[in-house]
Amino acid sequence: MKIIAIGRNYAEHAKELNNPVPTTPVIFMKPDTAVLKDNKPFYHPDFSEDIHHEIEIVLKISKEGKHINEKFAGNYFEEIGLGVDFTARDIQQRHKEKGLPWELAKGFDGSAPISNFIPKANFNDLYNLNFKLDINGEVRQQGNTKDLLFSFERILAFVSRYITLKKGDLIFTGTPEGVGRVNIGDHLEGYIEDVKMLDFYVK
Repeated sequence: MKIIAIGRNYAEHAKELNNPVPTTPVIFMKPDTAVLKDNKPFYHPDFSEDIHHEIEIVLKISKEGKHINEKFAGNYFEEIGLGVDFTARDIQQRHKEKGLPWELAKGFDGSAPISNFIPKANFNDLYNLNFKLDINGEVRQQGNTKDLLFSFERILAFVSRYITLKKGDLIFTGTPEGVGRVNIGDHLEGYIEDVKMLDFYVK
C-alpha cells in the first residue's frame, strides 16, 4: 500500500502559502508507516516546532490500474474517507528554499491519520461534498469538493501515467485553506458533511 498526495489542489490554499496555482497536479508520496488508524493519538515529533494540519478527502483505490483513461477513472475507487496530511512546515520551508525534496516534512511516522472508508455511492454528488476540521471545538478548516482544481478522475488518470495504482492505495486529494499549527493537547475532529470521521488527540 502506498500513499500518493496532491499538493495545492485548492486555489485558496495555494495562495495562503504564497505558492503559484498549479496547471498540472503536484504529486508527493508518504510511506505506509505514515498511516495512523483507529483515531489513535498523534504524537508530536521532537524534530519540528511547526506541525501543520491539512484536512483532505482520501480515495481508496479498488483495483489495479495504469494509463487510466480519465472517463473511466471513477471505476478505480469505490470508497472515500477523510485524512490529515500533517506537515512539518519549518522543515518543508527550509527544504523548499534549497530546492530539496519534501519527504522529511511530509512522510514522517504517523503523519497520515485516516478515517474508516465509506462507499462513494452513499453521496449524491462527489463534487459537492462539505468537509471540515474542528480543533478544540472550533472550525479551523472547511472546504467543498466543488472547489477542487483537479477532479478525482483527473488525478487518477494523471498519476497512473507514471505510477501503477494498486488495490488499497490511498490518494490524498488536497486541502482547503485554513492550515495551521497543532499543539500538544489539541483535540481534532474531522467531518464529511455531518458525519464525524476523525476524532483524536495530539500528544
